[in-house]
Amino acid sequence: MNISVRNAEGFAFTPENLKWAETQLAKYPESRKQSAVMPLLQKAQEQNNGWVSVPVMEYIADMLEMPYIRVNEVATFYTMYNLKPVGKHVIEVCTTTPCWLRGSDNVVSACKQELGIGFGETTEDGEFTLLEVECAGACVNAPVIAYKEEYYEDLDDQSTRKFIQAIKSGEVPVPGPQTTDRHKSAPQGGPTTLKEFCATQGGKV
Repeated sequence: MNISVRNAEGFAFTPENLKWAETQLAKYPESRKQSAVMPLLQKAQEQNNGWVSVPVMEYIADMLEMPYIRVNEVATFYTMYNLKPVGKHVIEVCTTTPCWLRGSDNVVSACKQELGIGFGETTEDGEFTLLEVECAGACVNAPVIAYKEEYYEDLDDQSTRKFIQAIKSGEVPVPGPQTTDRHKSAPQGGPTTLKEFCATQGGKV
């Protein structure tokens, strides 16, 4: 099947992304190719400056030979898809219960003050978009910010401000715990069991 379709508004995958799309479609039987809608939407969003427009959804619908409304249902259901233009730097703050209990209100406040915008807004220079997201799935390291497919964890007011200021300065903040010395998602304070084993492994399980 020729999948290099182009809708009336002109959106189409780049040659590189088109080749990638073909590898995704090859994973499914012809009768189940619509199952590729989510990865194709994600790749299209990356190409389309971080958001999924109507032309993008129409393009994916044509490619998968499925009704446009079905693609729209997927794009509007999952918060991983942005339905309006976003900034160069998209900061996603988790505010669900574990993060809230661990101080996400302070993280949110720091973000809003440093960026001068609220949730769902983009700075006037188009550099930053601030989004509120549901559970990031990193509850043990709460509160958490997702940025460029990395997690910044164990945040507080000061570390959040430092994180944003680093991005503004053109730096790439080091992901992971920001205010603790924990190893990834290990308990704070180090191991409490299997200490002899951990000692032989350099402190890591």
